[in-house]
Amino acid sequence: MILGIKDIIDILLVAVLLFAMYRVLRRSGASNLFWGIIAFVFAWLLVSYVFNLELTGALFDRFVSVGAIALIVIFQEEIRSFFYRIGSQVNVERIKDRWSRVKQMQNAQSQADAIVKACQHMSESQTGALLVIQAQQELTAYEDTGEIVDAILSTRLIENIFFKNTPLHDGALIINNGRITAAACILPVSKRTDLPKSYGLRHRAALGLAEKSDALIIVISEETGKISIAKSDNIKHVTIEELRAEYIQPLFGIKTEIGNNKQ
Repeated sequence: MILGIKDIIDILLVAVLLFAMYRVLRRSGASNLFWGIIAFVFAWLLVSYVFNLELTGALFDRFVSVGAIALIVIFQEEIRSFFYRIGSQVNVERIKDRWSRVKQMQNAQSQADAIVKACQHMSESQTGALLVIQAQQELTAYEDTGEIVDAILSTRLIENIFFKNTPLHDGALIINNGRITAAACILPVSKRTDLPKSYGLRHRAALGLAEKSDALIIVISEETGKISIAKSDNIKHVTIEELRAEYIQPLFGIKTEIGNNKQ
């Protein structure tokens, strides 16, 4: 008889089960019983499958069926402990938590990409835009000045809102927790007098909100297509790579390097 791969796997599985049974019985101080069970099973296999003794084999079969139930009753605590140990190693809650974290990171990456792609497209087409991404501080007061959208964040929706002559293109779009909460929102205008004359109303409104909150505000110039960032009382021009790596991805909890995100 030639052993195949299935036969080898079968033997290994039986060996693992027997070893696990031995460990459980050894902890309970009944290791001698284990060897007694092994001797009985070995004798049963010889009688039933090697020598084909029908009467003796039938008698052994009855003992096996009744003995299995008796062993379950006698060693119910050990059996319960054995399965508990298996369950603790294959912890469903731990797997769920890990899967949940993976999904959260995937969602965060998708949301960050949606914003960056929309900004890139609008910059290339010189579409004026003003995006506000909420951080810790609530922006409800500014959301109430515009139109409540409450929609899933997507590149096409952002571009559609700022498409010229659409009803919601004039004003700020507010993003919170991966959703577009409101559009056409009115922001406070900065009263600083040291700003360049090239800065229009969008830039001054972005800086005005940055002075009053911890939000990240993105401005896209309609005249030049340049992207600017307003945060912490400061406003500056950035490239699309800097926007992604230094501002958007860190805000969404994504670790990155500038060199790995160049398009």
